[in-house]
Amino acid sequence: MLAFEQGVLYSVTVCLEKRVAVLSDQPTLSPSKTAIDTLHARGWAALPERGTPAMLRLIGWIALRIGRVAARLLLYPITFYFLISAKAARRVSRDYLMRIRGRPARWWHVFRHFHCFAATILDRLYLLKGEFARFNVKVHHSEILHRQVKTGKGCILLGSHLGSFEVLRALGVTQQDLPLKVLMDIAHNENITRFLDALNPEIANTVIESDRPDVLLRVKESLDAGFLIGTLGDRISSDGKTTQCQFLGATATFPAGPIVLAAVMHCPVILFFGIYRGGNRYEIYFEQLAGEIILDRDRRPADIRHWMQRYADRLEYYTRLAPYNWFNFYPFWS
Repeated sequence: MLAFEQGVLYSVTVCLEKRVAVLSDQPTLSPSKTAIDTLHARGWAALPERGTPAMLRLIGWIALRIGRVAARLLLYPITFYFLISAKAARRVSRDYLMRIRGRPARWWHVFRHFHCFAATILDRLYLLKGEFARFNVKVHHSEILHRQVKTGKGCILLGSHLGSFEVLRALGVTQQDLPLKVLMDIAHNENITRFLDALNPEIANTVIESDRPDVLLRVKESLDAGFLIGTLGDRISSDGKTTQCQFLGATATFPAGPIVLAAVMHCPVILFFGIYRGGNRYEIYFEQLAGEIILDRDRRPADIRHWMQRYADRLEYYTRLAPYNWFNFYPFWS
């Protein structure tokens, strides 16, 4: 049990630290507000990877052998550990919860926030293994996705760090046979990426690495072949292109990349939100954002901001619907 606890701590630490990244020593130079916002938002990627391959394999072996019920019980001491030790994450969680609740958050609210995140990380093991009998997954507006698939043409499937993207990724490959590929930055956490890939090589084959020089060509080929291209719209990418949107009552920095990509590829955009409802329950929501995105040359920044604001508005709606599913543990609002 102690080995398992240590192993899951490493696993959750990898994910938390990548998402927590509250930089206490921010640069004092101020070239522009946008540059500072981007620096804050990209801070999640600056932390080193933790967790050896052997330790990660041990996590998977024990979690899958002892079962989800026993594994979930161990999440409580793990969550309590982070509640005590992860000061930066605790501060970010409290600030976020106060913003969305409209009143101060107590320690038990932060605990619930951390525990919800840890639970979805644990569930990734079972989802990637295709063990859907463990879960009760309810899908809303699936006809939007199936209608698009029937056209034989691809689209951008735009998600977020709200809830679990993995529930759709695994469901599409192992259950519903959806033609899905995912744009993903795998360079930072190579150990955990290899570990998760080993759980289900079929899912690993759906990844398009976002930092490859031929990424646009691979996306175009996949779209032409009818694949849905999954990507996330609430975190700044390596290209640093951003736009400002109103989100939960304040200005926040969002990436421009998903909108630019959809405009370049002349393809539809469908929104996706995979909400964790506690226990073994998940809900998947689909919404049509656009049949096609056209960016006017003279109004390009304004058009990008318009479309990303529409995305941010729907993200806010679902965030308020499931506030403890918000897993961006860094200063989202500068």
